Amino acid sequence: MSASSAAPQLPAQVTPPAFTLSRTLDGSAATDVVALGVFADDGPRLTASASTFSEQVGLDLVGALALLEVTGTTGEVVRHVTGLPHAPVVLLVGLGAGGAVDHRRAGAALARATKNVATLATTITDGADDDAFTAFVSGLALGSFEFHWRSGGPQATPVAEVLLADSAPRAQLLTRAEALATASWRARFWCTTPSNLKNPQWLAEEATSAGTAAGLEVSVWDEADLARDGFGGLLAVGAASATPPRLIRLDYRPGKGVKKVKGHIALVGKGITFDTGGLSIKPGDSMVNMKRDMTGGAVVLATMLALAEVGCPVRVTGLIAAAENAIDGTAYRPGDVITHFGGRTTEVTNTDAEGRLVLADALAYAVAEVKPDAVVDIATLTGAMKVALGLRTGGFFADNEALAASLQAAADRSGEALWRMPLAGEYEEKLSSKVADADNAAGGPGAITAALFLQHFTGTVPWAHLDIASVGDALEDYDVWTKGPTGFGARALLAWLETDNPLEGIR
Repeated sequence: MSASSAAPQLPAQVTPPAFTLSRTLDGSAATDVVALGVFADDGPRLTASASTFSEQVGLDLVGALALLEVTGTTGEVVRHVTGLPHAPVVLLVGLGAGGAVDHRRAGAALARATKNVATLATTITDGADDDAFTAFVSGLALGSFEFHWRSGGPQATPVAEVLLADSAPRAQLLTRAEALATASWRARFWCTTPSNLKNPQWLAEEATSAGTAAGLEVSVWDEADLARDGFGGLLAVGAASATPPRLIRLDYRPGKGVKKVKGHIALVGKGITFDTGGLSIKPGDSMVNMKRDMTGGAVVLATMLALAEVGCPVRVTGLIAAAENAIDGTAYRPGDVITHFGGRTTEVTNTDAEGRLVLADALAYAVAEVKPDAVVDIATLTGAMKVALGLRTGGFFADNEALAASLQAAADRSGEALWRMPLAGEYEEKLSSKVADADNAAGGPGAITAALFLQHFTGTVPWAHLDIASVGDALEDYDVWTKGPTGFGARALLAWLETDNPLEGIR
């Protein structure tokens, strides 16, 4: 193979901070930066642990609050140079009212303020409840995210080591919090990877390597397998790409030490590794960020890898429908009719409505072969969701009230905002086609008609559809998001799947 045709080599990437726990922080151990919490109410005022540290090391931090005009507003970070040899810099971090959301945003702000720092010690979580502790760790980890492909290395690196001084015994909780953050980090990494490296085969190799290491069973369908088994949607969408489509299956079973619950859940992710729009080509500006059109697949993979760490009590099967929607003489065309797994047919009237075509195959396979008690799909599916909800809230549809309630509660706990949309059957007639069972581009209201299209492939299995096109990209740093692909959805799904019985009330 010539150098010009060799696969590109991604340089070494930065890693999230390494967290350790300590019962106390007295200023005797050297650290580059100490971060202390400040509430906005009654003052502002130092947290109890910040006051204790201040007294132990002889700092007048109450005076510093006034001198530096600290307000304690959530996410505020004020630098105070102390002159102390073991804690030369103290960062006063605003915690607002001290809730979980405040702690998550404070953690993210602290991450941005400590780039390129070797060691950070903090008492911020001491006295906080478990939700706030988890939120702070997630914020500090995810606010640190960096991806680079620069010849000179990354522009910035996350703080390397974080010491959490916390009087509560939280080792198990820290493991869980890191697992949640790592899942989002992984999803964001895969979504950010450029598509001159990332393609369906690459994604399958990533899934196989990481899934096997995590103790999952992994199976991959290549193009011959897909043709044999009748995955017409995947084959059509991926027909014009130099890298053929793949269907990736990962299976998780609860291991020892987990209180198991009967039941089986299927997760299905859209894995379009790049979307040109096909022959119904996208405008150039709309194509720029289409390397992240496999966010749903990345989220499913990242979620599956974390299930053991969060103690998921039920069986879970993850399916990733991976294809590149490209253009050449073999591309599928408007007017083509494709036959999905299971036999249902679709008339293609817009090749840029490709995500539902690959999801349809995977959903039909899940219902017929996995036979789950519930199925949830996730995809950056429709621009209509951006119009409906803006750029900070994802949408979801569900045909089962208990499933909808469980997902909504999990989203609220995780800090990944989801809003339930109506699965309005009065728009069903828009799916009609003169030559096939359905039209793949039924028109507005676009998010609803896309959901109705998918519902036909879910049989009688309780089903939810997460359309996260509205939150697939961050235009700027915000909360735990860094500018670029967000990897949205992993924390919400894990918050659901880690509960004592994710299927409670659903079957």
